Amino acid sequence: MVVPSLLLSLASAQSLNLDEHSPQFTAKAYIEHNEVYNAESVIPPQCYTKTEGVHNPCYACHQTYSKDTERPNQMRDGDLQGTYEFSDLGIKNHWRNLFIDRTELISSITDQDITNWVNTDNYTPFIQKLKSNSDWHGEITPIENLAYPTLAFNTDGFAKDGSGWVAFNYKPFPSTFWPTNGSTGDVMIRLPMDFQTRGGVYKKEVYLANLSLVELTLKGLPRISTPEIDENEVGVDLNQDGSLTRVTEILATDHYVGDTKAALAYQLYPEGTEFLHTVRYIGVDEHGNIFNAPRMKEVRYMKKHAFKSKQHLASSYYREAKEKAFENLPQTLYLGDKGINNTFGWTINGYIEDEKGELRQQHEQELAFCNGCHKTIGSTYDQTFSFARKVTGKKGWGYINLKSMSDVPNKGQTQGEFLTYMQRVGGGDEFRQNQEMLARWFKPDGKLDADKVRRSQSLYELITPSPARAQSLNKAYLTIVKEQSYLFGRDATLVKAHNVLTEVDETQQPLEPEHRYVWDLQLDWNADQNITNSNVKMSK
Repeated sequence: MVVPSLLLSLASAQSLNLDEHSPQFTAKAYIEHNEVYNAESVIPPQCYTKTEGVHNPCYACHQTYSKDTERPNQMRDGDLQGTYEFSDLGIKNHWRNLFIDRTELISSITDQDITNWVNTDNYTPFIQKLKSNSDWHGEITPIENLAYPTLAFNTDGFAKDGSGWVAFNYKPFPSTFWPTNGSTGDVMIRLPMDFQTRGGVYKKEVYLANLSLVELTLKGLPRISTPEIDENEVGVDLNQDGSLTRVTEILATDHYVGDTKAALAYQLYPEGTEFLHTVRYIGVDEHGNIFNAPRMKEVRYMKKHAFKSKQHLASSYYREAKEKAFENLPQTLYLGDKGINNTFGWTINGYIEDEKGELRQQHEQELAFCNGCHKTIGSTYDQTFSFARKVTGKKGWGYINLKSMSDVPNKGQTQGEFLTYMQRVGGGDEFRQNQEMLARWFKPDGKLDADKVRRSQSLYELITPSPARAQSLNKAYLTIVKEQSYLFGRDATLVKAHNVLTEVDETQQPLEPEHRYVWDLQLDWNADQNITNSNVKMSK
């Protein structure tokens, strides 16, 4: 029997185009009653895009790299650009929030109210609450002044509080992480203490050398530039010129330096590597400039609790493929306060706002969503995205700055990545519903104004919203917070999504062969800015 108080309101049911007589639980009710709403939450909303055979946002996740036989990521799912392989349950789109028009819901929220909301620090009290909770057994990740990045990090990205966290400048993943589509954000990395010390003493130059070696091996580079490092402090000839001097370049080697004994492994992080990722509201200052707001929508955490070799990972990928072949629903290994184990060596945890805006740990069903991106898709590097997209070498150490980056191409391509993405998708987001991006960068006939995109001065110009859109997106997300309806989707859409399937027809191909592409999420930061038109087709 369904308790009436747990039902969606009639208005909500009508806005979802549901039968008003059909009982529908609220998201909170599913959690409170331990009822699984969507056992296929690993299928993100973007997978239900109406492609019409030609609009392709799928390539950014689903890739097969047949030429790189040493690549540890062996998912090889590029074929999903051409076929739907959903379970019977996954065929139905469960992301209800995509189909709600929030225009009326946000009308009562004033600009001043939302400005006050997004400019409030909810991270510091969250950390204080965890520290004071003697029953908490998960990680605690304090960074002093994290809500205000200019106070939290120095120019090289090192946290000023000595916590070991280091911010880096990276190109946001297309297009979910573009501010124009709802959120700002940042990512920090931290290596274990023995990667930071020599003889038991912390040495920034040892730490910087090891951070650079992680980047070098993840990207498969023979050498990499660094801020100046005194090799005498490290005790290693980093540039391999036969003497210990001050250097600004490191060459590939077998082992990390300092007190660690760990060996470098191609495209894999060392055991103990941590990432902290904050997803924030869109800040708008008094001059209309867009910035990373103090208030956080989510705090996401990953730690590599176990190193798995390429061979060991192969068995994990095989297990996943076998389970899918037997049409088993995806399994998530829950660890209580510690989050979830993605079974590829990573522990993942996540925190999200409660009704009052205070950060709380995500429920099991909410955490399962994380595996959709950080488990088995073909484009990732060791189940991660952002660090492989870092501005390579010396220039990439420091807090994310969209104004410092231009639209460089992906590795192996010659045309700007975001220009290419908008051409292939046919819009400024996966669903082709960002009207501001369509008006700003597309011609009246619906084609991208490529020349105008090429003339853009920075990523800031390309992918940040107007102040008015930023405020509306913040308000729309706040309504989701008040509903606590994350199980139904976290995308801050303003109106109903029209280019989204409610149910997948598996007899149809997502994309015609000529609209499937090979792509690498790494960037070519050395590319000439006078880039030319080029699309690389998916090889069959």
